Amino acid sequence: MRKVNQGLQRSTWRLISLFFSMPTAVVVFGTIFMFASEYLEGKPMGFWSSLEWASETLTTTGYGAYAPWNHPVMIVFVILTQFVGMFFLVLIFPFYVMPYIEERFEVRLAHVLPEMSGRVLFYRYGPAIESLLDEFQRTATAFVVLEEDVELARNLRNRGYEVVLGKLDEEPDALSGVEDARAVVANADDHANAICILIAREQGFKGPIYALADDPLYRPPMLQVGASEVFTPSHVLAAALAARASIRLSPPAEGMHLLGSQVGLAEFRVRANSPLAGKRLGDLQLRVRHGVTVIGQWTCGAFRAVEGPDTRIEAGAILVIVGAQANLAKVERLAIPIRRSGPIVLAGYGAVGRKFVEMLNDAGDTTIVIDQQAIPGVDVVGNVLEYATMERAGVRAASAVVLVLNNDSEGVFATAVVRDHAPEVPLIVRANRVQNIPRLYQAGADFALSVGQVAGQILAYHLRGEQAIAVEQRLKFIRVAAGKLAGGHPWRDQVRERTGAAVVAVERGDRVIVEFEDDFMIHPDDTLFVCGTLASLESYLREFETALADTPRA
Repeated sequence: MRKVNQGLQRSTWRLISLFFSMPTAVVVFGTIFMFASEYLEGKPMGFWSSLEWASETLTTTGYGAYAPWNHPVMIVFVILTQFVGMFFLVLIFPFYVMPYIEERFEVRLAHVLPEMSGRVLFYRYGPAIESLLDEFQRTATAFVVLEEDVELARNLRNRGYEVVLGKLDEEPDALSGVEDARAVVANADDHANAICILIAREQGFKGPIYALADDPLYRPPMLQVGASEVFTPSHVLAAALAARASIRLSPPAEGMHLLGSQVGLAEFRVRANSPLAGKRLGDLQLRVRHGVTVIGQWTCGAFRAVEGPDTRIEAGAILVIVGAQANLAKVERLAIPIRRSGPIVLAGYGAVGRKFVEMLNDAGDTTIVIDQQAIPGVDVVGNVLEYATMERAGVRAASAVVLVLNNDSEGVFATAVVRDHAPEVPLIVRANRVQNIPRLYQAGADFALSVGQVAGQILAYHLRGEQAIAVEQRLKFIRVAAGKLAGGHPWRDQVRERTGAAVVAVERGDRVIVEFEDDFMIHPDDTLFVCGTLASLESYLREFETALADTPRA
């Protein structure tokens, strides 16, 4: 509380100086006016009338009967007094009145922690925890934010957050009472996080302390001073972006090798003018007409598995289709195939970008880095918003383009520019704030992720024992016995409607059959290749009372 009192005293002294300086100015200028009026203008004035003149002049309210004046010195004096009055008027509110009001307003911000039993304390607010705090607010989970920035603290309070204002390096008592908290999350810079951890432990807090570090080198020191866990969300974000961009790190579907070379999985982008856009799968009859199976579609970064013939294909979506290689080629007339060969182009070589490139290089991927600064590791120096820069980087020939730019405004515009330049290339974008992710999807991003989502998922798991963000649905191929599907048709019996999975091929002896006539029938000794998400495959095994095939096909 000491610093608060000092702030109040400073504002009070400003007002006291104002109260003394204004009357002093009125007396001084009024006295000068009284003598000047008598000896320069020949108009004797009384002291009180002179004070009235000075007051009217300094406050710019007017002169009444005292104008005009004839002597040049008198006129200059009057002009000078007018400017002094304007000077006082300009200064009085911003330098005297407003600081006094603001500091009185600041007093209403709490400077000590409330009762912390059952609450989570967040030290400093920032993009890394904003999505988690929104979730806490929505689910009425108790928390307190300890913030050092006055304006930010007020904004958080106006949003309904419980906020405490204080600086730990000057007011260590601000953490008094933290020993009763359920957990502490340190979200400041690495040095301030260490101070927070130390003070919390000194106050007797024995619960978990989770720290978000900028530099992984500081993980051991933070653990040494008392942190329970130390996370580097920027590196986790880089790993998530790398997994999206590289099929080496994250193959499109697990178990694809089981089908051999006869069956393939491909991705197709559905343009707005495509004959597929907006149509129901049941009306398109892609299985019957082209011998392919649509497994699902990516829209706005989320994978939605096909659930039945009523599933509608959305314009702009990326379809995941399985079928014989020759049949997949037929679909190219309806949608744009997405090439998964070529280098991965990265725009933005900051901390996330460097870690991204490191991971891809370790995986054996080729990267081309664009940045406006000619620093080691940058391949093309230039602005990704310029078409000449994109041409030099070979954006159209890339297997994916990843934007990791400094601010979201630039990221949104760059997304639109790259999408216009290379409409068929997968576009992955890093967002700084969760609120801007819908704008990135609207501009043309295929996948967007923010550090707030990453950190929020990590902290939600530790603080609530659950994921705040849905885990990505991964595709998988499995070999299963015929089970109860024996005697039926692979594409009938409402397999997709009942389980969400799809039979894409049948192994019979030495053959793998991928196209099925209307009279085709599954034999009891056939082995089926089924594709779906982990949940849909589990549902398939239960629904048709079957199990994984014993030996994989050579």
